[in-house]
Amino acid sequence: MTASLAFASAALVVWLYLVIARGGFWRASIRDDRDSAAEPRSWPRVVAVVPARNEADVIAESLGSLVTQHYPGSFAVILVDDQSSDETATIAGAAATRARAPHRLEVLTGLPLPPGWAGKLWAMKQGVDHAARLPEQPTYLLFADADIAFSTDALRHLVARAEAHQLVLTSLMVKLRCESLAERGLIPAFVFFFQMLYPFAWVNRPENETAAAAGGCMLVRLDALKKAGGIEAIRSSLIDDCALGRKLKSVGPIWLGLTERAHSLRPYPQFSDVRHMVARSAYDQLQYSPILLTGVVAAMALIFFAPPFFAVFGTGLAQLVGAFAWALMALAFQPMLQFYRVSPLWGVALPAVAALYMIFTLDSAYQYTRGRGGMWKGRVQARGT
Repeated sequence: MTASLAFASAALVVWLYLVIARGGFWRASIRDDRDSAAEPRSWPRVVAVVPARNEADVIAESLGSLVTQHYPGSFAVILVDDQSSDETATIAGAAATRARAPHRLEVLTGLPLPPGWAGKLWAMKQGVDHAARLPEQPTYLLFADADIAFSTDALRHLVARAEAHQLVLTSLMVKLRCESLAERGLIPAFVFFFQMLYPFAWVNRPENETAAAAGGCMLVRLDALKKAGGIEAIRSSLIDDCALGRKLKSVGPIWLGLTERAHSLRPYPQFSDVRHMVARSAYDQLQYSPILLTGVVAAMALIFFAPPFFAVFGTGLAQLVGAFAWALMALAFQPMLQFYRVSPLWGVALPAVAALYMIFTLDSAYQYTRGRGGMWKGRVQARGT
């Protein structure tokens, strides 16, 4: 067997494994609207905790969608204004007033960030502590990002699922914006890669060790959070949602799925905007390890770059095997492209998209070595030595 055929065959074997044996991640079939849970006899109290830092451009729509939830039980929203330099808090209050639900919103002024904490997690902790001191403690906390807009029935469906299946964490992968060229090219792949790393079917099986969550929307039982060590247990994590998912899965069952009931308001008009989003936390995912970074680059070269290379430049059987692996890759990407309603031709371009993500990951490592890791809203949250 020639070296070319060996590499092409290895790439094909990987794609056969991904399609056949990795939890069916590529089907994008685990969604909150594919099944419905029976509604509980009594609806538990829920408090939403929304960390917000300089979100004046999106907070009115996101807060407005939260305070107007059609939820039969008791529901309140705590907005933690995380040292914003804009009018985030004022705009949020005005939005609640316009929605005729100012009684549902409480705004906390966030304290300065202490050493050892990621900014978002510090804001979340302040909200959790405040909710735990309320005269009537909530059964559930809804952690929602400040740039997420919800349909009016989103919370009702979340709680119904959590109660029916006794879940300690119920999380929705909100639908990201997919309008600009950069978004159409890169956002479906972002979710595809996430599901490849954390197949939702595996996340949702109590007996499987795989654990993850999507930070834009996480419904958490307060007693389970306390049992897992609280927000303090993940205080420095930049990928806080997956860290929280791991902690909570050690306590009880969790669930993660795609949704049409919540969508992100955050725009990514340029490719550089997606790069900043990925570079903020990609190296954290690799535990700031040059060895893991090298391994990821090598793996991406085999999985995404070898098939088109041999399909175009190979000869004989190596070319045929490379072309088959490339076709399998493109077909596996189709359900996610359909979910985001973009052209199926992006499936053929997945190797080029993967190359961009590899560059973004290398940039994440570079920013870390410069002492600018985890940059978000003017904060450096991870510094290399």
